[in-house]
Amino acid sequence: MLRWFLLCIVVFGAAAASGAAQNRPSRTADAEIIEAGTLRAEVGFEFLQDIDFPLSGLSGDLTSVGVTNLRLGLGKIVEVQLDGAIQNFLDVKKHGVSYVPDLRLSDTNSTHDIGDFSLATKIRMLSEAERRPALGLRFGFKLPNSKQSHGIGTNTLNVFGLFIMQKHFGRLNIYGNSGLAILQAPNGKFSQNDELLYGTAFNYPVHRLVNVVGEVAGRYNARKINVNLVGTESQSQARLGVQILAGGFRWDFAGIAGISKNDARSGFTFGVSKDFKLFDSGH
Repeated sequence: MLRWFLLCIVVFGAAAASGAAQNRPSRTADAEIIEAGTLRAEVGFEFLQDIDFPLSGLSGDLTSVGVTNLRLGLGKIVEVQLDGAIQNFLDVKKHGVSYVPDLRLSDTNSTHDIGDFSLATKIRMLSEAERRPALGLRFGFKLPNSKQSHGIGTNTLNVFGLFIMQKHFGRLNIYGNSGLAILQAPNGKFSQNDELLYGTAFNYPVHRLVNVVGEVAGRYNARKINVNLVGTESQSQARLGVQILAGGFRWDFAGIAGISKNDARSGFTFGVSKDFKLFDSGH
């Protein structure tokens, strides 16, 4: 995994030269860049209740273990990111119409698989000023690690790009995203669905060691979902929680509420983050 991550760093560094950052529990990208030579490792646990998977027709409670986000600063304005879940476990409560011909579950009431991992590069284009917000760009792709035969993933390669805006109003930090995702349609040959990405989040310190955080983020599908486009439906979540600095780590917890039709009815997430100095940037 380490060698894979370092290879990805080289690839994305070249991509940035030629042509989401998120802080747990938020998924919305901010415009800040990790200090060059520093790796921020974020690991967590997530539970989502009553979530639907239209492609496989399965519904139930999803537990994600090892929800990982790695962010490495490469310079003053560039960082690379790797994020995904080590393992997803679905407690199946309902079987609906399935578009997966070779659906193979662990048993009739459960299934599990590795989560899809995303690789991304983030670039800060403008720093924040008194009358100007910080501006950034984040782009990358999601790998098809999770197989459709296990009923959780879609086994598709998706690409995305988004603009980032961030501004402080006193202690209140507000940031938002707007962009585009090109999703391969898992049930349609030579088909894709282009969707709007969005996110708005805030971070407010209520104590020297405690921050309150919240967001609404997701993707919006403007097309009518037909048989070919199953698996590319709109997705959106609202999150509200806290970050606590203790023992050299940043701990977090947030409640989750689904907004779109197929999203989880409710859920929660918790995790921990820490920065590691890997190399001297030379500045």
